[in-house]
Amino acid sequence: MSMCKGLTVHDLTDLLSALINTPSFSRDEGATADLLEQWLVHHGVRVQRFGNNIVAEHHSSVENAPTLLLNSHHDTVRPGEGWTHDPFTPVEEGGRLYGLGSNDAGAPLMTMLAAFMHLRQFKGLNHNLVFAATAEEEVSGTNGMALLAHEFFTGESPCFPKLALALVGEPTQMQMAIAEKGLMVLDCVAHGRTGHAARNEGNNALYAAMQDIEWFRTYHFDKESPMLGPVKMTVTQITAGAQHNVVPDRCTFVVDVRTTDAYTNDEILRVIRENVKCDVTPRSTRLQPSSLSADHPLVAIGREMGLTSYGSPTLSDQSLLPPGVPSMKIGPGDSARSHTPDEYIEIHELRDGISTLITMLERYLR
Repeated sequence: MSMCKGLTVHDLTDLLSALINTPSFSRDEGATADLLEQWLVHHGVRVQRFGNNIVAEHHSSVENAPTLLLNSHHDTVRPGEGWTHDPFTPVEEGGRLYGLGSNDAGAPLMTMLAAFMHLRQFKGLNHNLVFAATAEEEVSGTNGMALLAHEFFTGESPCFPKLALALVGEPTQMQMAIAEKGLMVLDCVAHGRTGHAARNEGNNALYAAMQDIEWFRTYHFDKESPMLGPVKMTVTQITAGAQHNVVPDRCTFVVDVRTTDAYTNDEILRVIRENVKCDVTPRSTRLQPSSLSADHPLVAIGREMGLTSYGSPTLSDQSLLPPGVPSMKIGPGDSARSHTPDEYIEIHELRDGISTLITMLERYLR
């Protein structure tokens, strides 16, 4: 399939292989940022660089056109045990391309890049286009999408108003994730008073914590998201006590809260603090849930093409987009392969994913 000016899926597979061959652990993605920057410049694209984030733009000829973001990330996790070959040596075998980052999120990144390179040929687009290859996605870092949201996607540029829509490339089997859960990690502290365990003295902070933990286990928020279901709270860690015969005066525990678009993270935090006695400190409230209306024109186009829509429980750069930007997560590959030994992408998944996304966006933008 030729996309533009001789660019083919084979060319993008070669670029993906080069990315696999270049280690790009989160917060250390400089080499893959260099590679992507050089590739775009070689193909005649003007590039801006924000740290290890690579941004390219295409301006619509339509006055006051809205802006569409095509995004995916180029950082990876570190390889775990169980690989049967070098995770940094791309291997094409049986129609599959093996290597760290091939599925998450190399193939989705290539799909977004292919769509950008194809669509920028056309002068009649009714949107501006921005392609962004971001860093630090795997750690929800402050120097990836969060940096772009602060430095670039502010809506203050006379050339690019606020983003009207964002497509975030992740392995979704090319189905449309039109909602994504957010995340808050809460550090909780229950207080008591020390005493001798043999004399039943003191005020046991562990017992106080147990009452709040039971609340986290059983509480149900009133509102439920149509796509993402209920807010989910799970206590995942607990620590108390210094020795066996001393009643603990402090008990700490951690709560993993998966938030939905039925509430903001701040609203959920307020409900929690109104109902428990322990001190509650969020590590962050910035990883917000996101959603795109099921009636959005792009969703309708996808459904006409036979795609399905769903709500995703896993985080992506959607959670760090500027507030109020509607977004969809979509890309070739399977999330079940992410972060696993012998990660791979089927070559046909990449080819079909590029074709599907370009068709969707041609219908949407022209």
